Amino acid sequence: MTAGAPAPRIVAAVAVGGAVGALARWGLTGAFPNDVDGFPWTIFAINVAGSFVLALLPALAVVRRSRLVTVGLGPGVLGGFTTLSAYSEEARALLDHGRTATAGLYLVGTLAACLVAVAVADHWSSASQREAFEAEGGDE
Repeated sequence: MTAGAPAPRIVAAVAVGGAVGALARWGLTGAFPNDVDGFPWTIFAINVAGSFVLALLPALAVVRRSRLVTVGLGPGVLGGFTTLSAYSEEARALLDHGRTATAGLYLVGTLAACLVAVAVADHWSSASQREAFEAEGGDE
């Protein structure tokens, strides 16, 4: 292993978590498919919920106690669950179908809703919890 490279168990935790998150997203998009001309509610909800949970992680002591849990849930599960590629693809498809206003609303609305979700989750953790999270390695 080279200097600075993550331990294999850390890489495995991210990989397994990422697979779980991606499968959860795939399942939800299959269960709640979007109409190509309509607002992409499923991906919107996935990205907002994922942003909220990711921002909430510092408030959870069980996450702060274990580096494997931190990377498995953060960049792993939530990284695989949330999706910039599907977000951009949904916007592209809306533009392809002449739904410019819906695409713009989707792009700006998702960003705004994700920022609100992060702000709300941040209020659920204390300053000392956030400091402990940073001191313990945070989301490095």
